[in-house]
Amino acid sequence: MAENMVTKAPLLGEPLAVELMNTFYLDRGSVQEALDDDAAVAAWLRAVADRLAAEAGLEIEHLAENEVGTAAGALRTLRDALRRLASEMTDDPRPPVTAPELARPEALAVLNASARAWPELAWPAAGEPARLYRGSGTAAEFAVQLIAHQAVELFAGPDRARLRPCLAPNCPLFFVKNHARREWCSAACGNRVRVARHYRRHQAARQD
Repeated sequence: MAENMVTKAPLLGEPLAVELMNTFYLDRGSVQEALDDDAAVAAWLRAVADRLAAEAGLEIEHLAENEVGTAAGALRTLRDALRRLASEMTDDPRPPVTAPELARPEALAVLNASARAWPELAWPAAGEPARLYRGSGTAAEFAVQLIAHQAVELFAGPDRARLRPCLAPNCPLFFVKNHARREWCSAACGNRVRVARHYRRHQAARQD
């Protein structure tokens, strides 16, 4: 039954490295872990399978819990490292939701050790040349390597300047500010901010 599990992590169409950083969700105002066991990790990888396939030809749509193995721990460790680096890059004022003791050198070491995927030129006889990433190990382990490689490109590229923490109440997510008027990770967070502002104005009016 676990193979049919649906991920609880929000998927907002962000770069894969940001989607991994966002593997938390709100439940009654409390931040919850979306990669809490192997089944949850397998469900998240299946949820982003089309994007992994597009970048690397990975076929993990039917990835089972028992195929995740050591990649589950590596994926969570990479997620924590990426959040630590993103927090520093964006001057994130929010308290960390995971690994508060993780220092930048340790986070960098995790990222660089994980980013073992490499690009190759693929040129089928009946098709156009294209870049595909290659890696080692199981499909799940390769997925970790690919996401780490993409995180290096994100943090060292132009999107670094557009990376933002979502400052809506209790939101733990990051997003890439892809247009000038975007302030929040999602419309739902924008609505929560407006409701909170309305409540504060209403309370202030009652106290006058």
